[in-house]
Amino acid sequence: MSNALVVHEAHLPKTLLGSRAAQYVRMSTEMQHYSIQNQAAVIAAYAHAHNLTLVRTYKDEGESGLLIKNRPGLLQLMEDVENAQTDFGHLLVYDISRWGRFQDVDESAHYEFMCKRAGIKVAYCAEQFDNDGTMLASIVKNIKRVMAAEYSRELSVKVYAGQCRFARLGYKPCGNPGYGLVRELVDEKEQSKGVLKRGQRKYLATDHVRVRPGDPREVATVRWIFNRFLEVKCETVVAWELNKKKVPSRPGTPWTRVMVGAILRDESYIGNLLFNRRSWKLRQTRTYNPPEQWIRAEGCLEPIVDRGIFSKVAKFINERRVDLTEEEMLFRLRRTLLKEGKLSVGIINRTPGLPCSATCQAHFGSLRNLYRLLGYTPKRNYEFLESRPLWSEQKTKLACRIAAAIRRTGCRTSTGGWTDSLRVNGTICVSVRAARWTPGKEETHSPHWTIQCDTHVPAGWIAAIRLSEHNQAVLDYVLLPTDGKVKRTIRFSDAARASRSMSCFKTSEALVRSITRRVTKAGRAFPPTPVPLSRQVKASPPKTKSDHARR
Repeated sequence: MSNALVVHEAHLPKTLLGSRAAQYVRMSTEMQHYSIQNQAAVIAAYAHAHNLTLVRTYKDEGESGLLIKNRPGLLQLMEDVENAQTDFGHLLVYDISRWGRFQDVDESAHYEFMCKRAGIKVAYCAEQFDNDGTMLASIVKNIKRVMAAEYSRELSVKVYAGQCRFARLGYKPCGNPGYGLVRELVDEKEQSKGVLKRGQRKYLATDHVRVRPGDPREVATVRWIFNRFLEVKCETVVAWELNKKKVPSRPGTPWTRVMVGAILRDESYIGNLLFNRRSWKLRQTRTYNPPEQWIRAEGCLEPIVDRGIFSKVAKFINERRVDLTEEEMLFRLRRTLLKEGKLSVGIINRTPGLPCSATCQAHFGSLRNLYRLLGYTPKRNYEFLESRPLWSEQKTKLACRIAAAIRRTGCRTSTGGWTDSLRVNGTICVSVRAARWTPGKEETHSPHWTIQCDTHVPAGWIAAIRLSEHNQAVLDYVLLPTDGKVKRTIRFSDAARASRSMSCFKTSEALVRSITRRVTKAGRAFPPTPVPLSRQVKASPPKTKSDHARR
């Protein structure tokens, strides 16, 4: 099988496209007879028999075929097809099920139609029919699509029934244990075979997973959380004290009131195992099941917390919840405003008798709407929120113009997985952002601009739309380089712009020309290299839930 080729021409002759093909391969972790290597061998034989040269590979390894959003290989294929960036005339797929087990069979047909509309012929190499558009081929193809979807539905029902049966026996069918607990693998004689780490799972049908107490320090922390909560009656205080003592959490992030509340409500700490509280069958919609459908196996775990202490905590939490009318909520908030002199998320969350800030946002639409009803004007300037539709639309338009200009030079572009960002030739990144105007704190201080970035902005360039005073219009455009280590918030003033190597442009056309020139120059210096089959799409990490249920 040949590696993917690097094509420097924007368009290839149709006669050459007719002999070039790409392959799409996908594997679900449990279906080893559908392995990538087996699919590739069949596709290679088909390509050889039909005088086709494989020039590109799109690959999804260890991914369910139920949805497209979790399949970067298929997403990249559809993006290349939509943007006319394909340098092949044929797409080879092992069979109908590898294309997808979409529960709506029209979805699978839609993606195939997109390829055909772009002039790409789709062939299923292991099927017993030619995908030539005849009536017989269309009938068989639709039957195969229904069969692929039905296979997932039937398998989901069987796996769900098996999970419920094992949960009643005290085994943990799926998911991660709570803080202070570990998953232990046992054989058919209940003999321990070791502790499973996060992401690991059992492979033998005779093995099962039980839950038991883990690290003694985490167990002691759990007991302290319950005892301390009975004293302070506040999850936020408990989380604050845990962070002050630098107690590590399971994910390694600071403790929050939500994390503490989850521990206080978890019956695993008194020896009970609960299952089926939530369902996500076939990855369609997450459903919270009513308590009568829960499966509770009592006394199957070694308890960590005394049942009396757990009952007191549960009673307080249940009695603390009070359903308030909108008038009562506003009355209590006004009373707190008069007492504190101001309102904020922190004040609302720590004041007893008030609904949490998340409840206020959900009920009133936003905290600004709540402040408006209360007649309260915060000191913080929220003008930029009013102009968000303006610069959000401008960002999208600018990103599209930059991508179109870069593609005209013969370079390939993709989204790169970041909002309003482009990856050029798989290496160079251009991120489009908005630089919000912020007034100076004092009359003698000049205004500055703020760029909010994602958690990780790749190395390359940041193209920012600089907004005018009060964020009501576009002032100009700035371009600054980034090494991939930029902070989430970038602040600069007119005086500091030059020292930060920021280029300024009066029009978007000038900005686009500058970006195109820089990207093209960098692309010549660092051309994309062909990626071998085993590295073209990074495999997802092992999953903790049953892949059968999700296929």
